[in-house]
Amino acid sequence: MTDNGDQQIPWQSCVIVGIVQRTPTIKSLFLRLSRSFVHIAGQHVDVKLTAPDGYSAMRSYSIASSANASSIIEIAIELLPDGEVSSFFHDVAAVGDEIELRGPLGGHFLWPEPAADAVLLIGAGSGLVPLMAMIRQRHSLAQTLPTALLLSARTARDVLFSEELHSIESSDPAFLMALAITRERPARGLDYGRRIDGAMVQEILTRLDRMPTHVFVCGSNGFVNIATDAVLLAGVDASSVRTERYGG
Repeated sequence: MTDNGDQQIPWQSCVIVGIVQRTPTIKSLFLRLSRSFVHIAGQHVDVKLTAPDGYSAMRSYSIASSANASSIIEIAIELLPDGEVSSFFHDVAAVGDEIELRGPLGGHFLWPEPAADAVLLIGAGSGLVPLMAMIRQRHSLAQTLPTALLLSARTARDVLFSEELHSIESSDPAFLMALAITRERPARGLDYGRRIDGAMVQEILTRLDRMPTHVFVCGSNGFVNIATDAVLLAGVDASSVRTERYGG
């Protein structure tokens, strides 16, 4: 949803300068802005497509890029059943195409600055996108605050930004990652072969070795409800939890 403040941010044209297939169902699009902006990790943009007959459709997509002043931003779009906008970006859009965009938007689901204490990130599927912007922000600024990512995916192939996440994990002792793989046996001993539940969240908090002062949960409505309940049952203060929900 867009609030009145967001409506004051003007639309601008942007050009698709790169498309990368990240998982079987998720593509990254790299967009060159006509007016660059500095965003905060966790914010999103509105994207509008307009057909020759004047019909238009608008969707919101989280920014995956680390916050900077670059004129190019990355968004990641999951192909949804009967999704008219996601189908366009997966099946029709090409490098060089122009689209309309408005942003950055959102003031609730934001990486804390200055970041000073432990953070827990929980996501599923494309719900990783705003969390990835936070992880990239933390990494680019060489921040050392303890951070844990608990990420749910159907299979290892469905783990978005997998190679980059494993690289950060191997080089940063203050960053820990656990995967909840729901449709195959996980390859790593520290990962899980089931859906996220309360016991899993408690184990991650034990590995984090302190209670987080910031928790960010992003995914489908049902996933967010389950993960948030698990976090609260583990004793995390409700005021520390921020959620973002994708889809219905």
